Amino acid sequence: MMESGENDRELIRVIGDFLEMGYLDNILAMFSQDPSHYRLSGELLRDERYRVRLGLAVLFEQLAGERPLEAQQAIPFLTPLLAAESPLLRGEAANLLGIIGTPAALAPLKQLCHDPDPQVAEIVGDILGSCS
Repeated sequence: MMESGENDRELIRVIGDFLEMGYLDNILAMFSQDPSHYRLSGELLRDERYRVRLGLAVLFEQLAGERPLEAQQAIPFLTPLLAAESPLLRGEAANLLGIIGTPAALAPLKQLCHDPDPQVAEIVGDILGSCS
């Protein structure tokens, strides 16, 4: 019998592989059927494969448009990544929160307005419209 953590690791691997292969409709169906998958968003974003992170952004664009209330469930799992050491990870998390676009998703982005990485600060400025 698999434990929850082991199940999550396997699910993260499967979702990542499907996103890399471009099977977005399958993942969209999974998230639509079981909104608890939003809890995996932060770990999925840590995937080093560009196509996985890109697929995640496309997935969230669809989910935020079709299921905006459900998409907000990812916020607590993405917000901690805004403090990640990696600017790439901070920027990717900011992008997904910007796609979700609710006040709760956008509020934590203000802390990155003056990020030491100019690209992260630019991403956040573009999302928020201004960082003054």
